[in-house]
Amino acid sequence: MTFRTTILTLYPEMFPGPLGTSLAGRALREGRWSLDAVHIRDFTSDRHRTVDDTPAGGGAGMVLRADIVSRAIDAHADGRPIVAMTPRGRPLTQARVRALADGPGAIVLCGRFEGFDERLFEARAIEEVSIGDYILSGGEMAALVLLDACVRLLPGVMGAASSGIEESFENGLLEYPHYTRPVEWEGRTIPEVLRSGDHARIAAWRQSRAEIDTRLRRPDLWERHEGARVGSPSGARQRTEDE
Repeated sequence: MTFRTTILTLYPEMFPGPLGTSLAGRALREGRWSLDAVHIRDFTSDRHRTVDDTPAGGGAGMVLRADIVSRAIDAHADGRPIVAMTPRGRPLTQARVRALADGPGAIVLCGRFEGFDERLFEARAIEEVSIGDYILSGGEMAALVLLDACVRLLPGVMGAASSGIEESFENGLLEYPHYTRPVEWEGRTIPEVLRSGDHARIAAWRQSRAEIDTRLRRPDLWERHEGARVGSPSGARQRTEDE
């Protein structure tokens, strides 16, 4: 089954962009996934092709109109998840990426300006997704990130099936460090265990390093991985995500 993606955007010329190269580009040409970039302005009815208006209550910027965007959504809705790229969304996780990649595809809505009229999310089943705590000029770059993360997991896209399993976030941990030739570089050598040929020792070392690096670099991930409750510097107990 082909993974079908429809991008609703004001800048369809931005696609496929980098997704037309490397593994994703080859998979696109092979028909393992498809991409259709749709211009939201095609669903306007005035001669100026207006898609936005001033914020109710005043303020800077413009807001994408719910009536226009909903027409674009309704014209393509077919049961695939509808995902809006917005900093107000839930953080994107590898688990969500894998779930999307296992499905029929997605309709991806790219925001611009100050965002969308909130009534759009009240009236349509739209999943709001964020790729990080920062602001982009629009949702297109975020959509490229989302699609790249999904496409690389599709069957036959990566050379080795294990390539998508032993990676950061797949098991709740950061990935272990990697090394390659030369054995010695600027006085630094590849750890002996990785040159031992003892696969059990290597697996144990990799697991240990993944745990150590996650604990030191991403204590938030480590807390979730362990199900631990870590006290704050003030002594107050932090809540877990399930509380």
